[in-house]
Order: sequence, then structure tokens, then C-alpha cells
Amino acid sequence: MIHQPVLLQEVLTNLDPKPGEIFIDGTVNRGGHTLAIAERLGAAGQLFGLDVDKNALAEARANLAQVACTITLLETNFSELTRVIPEAVQGKVNGILLDLGFSSEQMDDSGRGFSFKRDEPLFMTLASNSVEGALTAATIVNSWPESELAHLIGKYGEERFARSIAKALVLARHRARIMTTFQLVAVIKEAVPVWYTKRRLHFATKTFQALRITTNDELTILAQTLPQAWSVLTLGGRLGIISFHSLEARIVKTFFQSLERSEEGSLVTKHALKPTYAEVKGNPRARSAQLRVIKKIL
Repeated sequence: MIHQPVLLQEVLTNLDPKPGEIFIDGTVNRGGHTLAIAERLGAAGQLFGLDVDKNALAEARANLAQVACTITLLETNFSELTRVIPEAVQGKVNGILLDLGFSSEQMDDSGRGFSFKRDEPLFMTLASNSVEGALTAATIVNSWPESELAHLIGKYGEERFARSIAKALVLARHRARIMTTFQLVAVIKEAVPVWYTKRRLHFATKTFQALRITTNDELTILAQTLPQAWSVLTLGGRLGIISFHSLEARIVKTFFQSLERSEEGSLVTKHALKPTYAEVKGNPRARSAQLRVIKKIL
């Protein structure tokens, strides 16, 4: 497998899958975490894996083919968790993992415009039925009002030059529709100061993040999913979330704190766990990952 699952040992230690248990991996991707968890569950265990990326699921099936654990893979968003997980299993689940990151393959090789490193169509969504009729990043940059563009880039990208980027997008789209990643990068570059283009962090990173979050409604979906995940856990069951930016982390932290205050949950990780230096050196995209785990006690 090319994909490197982040914080793998931390996930196994804190979710603590045991033989015969029932687990849900809400973000299977190519099966990195899924494989390690399934091996712990053994032949008597059961694992449900969800993902919207059809291609990733196909690879996951191949990667998981030799595992003894009973595995059911479903092409769906984790916001559909309580709809797709069998009722007979709900309330009996021992552990759930949500890895909110995108793999290197999804970012760089999906052909859907997630990365500013390749010239691709501005889709920015992984759902297999997303191209026709659904919201895309191209729709946003070519039709949303300047004020809304500035708001989303500032809020979801935490971009200091959100207003000037939004203004530049509106001016540019009057000349020609912005349909590819390289077109978008060119507009952003003209909108920010020269010194901003010479920093270690690429000048388009935050705008791309904001568009991806908006296109996929990521924060709303996460907030909707957390209560569902909690509801299907059994007493003693554990919910683990790997987040990658401050907006996701805030939603997860607030949800976990509310469960702790109501004495429904006990924090397994008192503070967010982060990758070791060795892991980041081997997988630079892991550097912003944070793992939080909570146990159901009521």
C-alpha cells in the first residue's frame, strides 16, 4: 500500500480493538487503519468501513482481501452512519474511527482539483456522482458573490488576504471562467503581496482548503456525524477522531468536552495526540494531524 495511515500506533493503543469486537472505520480510504484494526479483531470480529471515494474503496477491498475479520465496505459518507449500519449492530459497536484527512493519492492523483500542484478541473469532491449537477469549486469561484467568497476564504481558510483574493476572483471570471486549478492559482498569486508567495507555506493553500471545505460541506457533516457515532457505541465503546486543521479540531474538542461535562464520556486522550518527529519526517502530511479519543461511560 502506498497510503500511510497517520498516527497508526496511537490509534491502536487508544481505541484498543480486541478479538471479536465490532468496529466502524468511517473513512476507510485505501484501508491503512482498517487493516490494522481488522487484524486485531480477528476472525470473530466485525468491521464496517465507509468512504465516498469509489476508487479508494476498490483498492481497500484488495488490501483487505486476506483478513479473517468480517468486513463490510460501503460507498457512502459517514454522515449516513446510522442509516447504513444495521440496526442489530447499533448500540453494540466497540469502536469508531474517523480520519478527516485526505490521502496523498486523493490530493495529488484524483484528477478532481484538490491540489495546486497539478492542472486539473476544479471539482474538489470525491463522490462518484459529483460531476453532474452537484456543487463544485468551479461553481463557487465563478458564481458566488464577492462578499460570500471573502467570507468562506476568511473563515474556512483563515486566509488574511481573503478580501483581495475574492475581489480578484470576481474580476478574473468576468474575463474568462475559472475552470482549472492552475487558473485559480494564477488569480490568487496576483491578489496577494509578492512576499506572501515566497513563504514556506504555498500561497494558495488556505484558499484551496476553504473551497474544499465549502464544496464538501465538511464541517457541517462532521457536526452531524459525531452524535450519530456516539449513539451507536456500546458502554465502554471508544470514538476516535483524527483532525487536520483548527476548525475540525474545535468541533471535535467541543463535542468531547460536552460529553465529559454531562458525564456520558471519559476522555481517553486528555490532550490531542500528535505525530512523532519520525512519523512527520517519513510522512510530512501527517504534521498537522491530531488524535482525540473518548470512551462512552453512560
